[in-house]
Amino acid sequence: MGRIEEIEDAIDSLGPEEVGRIASWVREREQQRWGEQLDRDSNSGKLDLLFEEAEKESKTGFLADWPPMK
Repeated sequence: MGRIEEIEDAIDSLGPEEVGRIASWVREREQQRWGEQLDRDSNSGKLDLLFEEAEKESKTGFLADWPPMK
């Protein structure tokens, strides 16, 4: 049995509150990793095209505020 299967079996043996804690922990870690990857991509210039496109669309009126202003 591999590590993932062992973890899955261990989680299956937990109660609902404990599973909720694990789920929250995983979501937080994944959000942190996603943020770090976004920072790396931004700092490396990988997102420059998107920033340039958004700036151009903003100047031409094609980019709307989000959330919409009421």
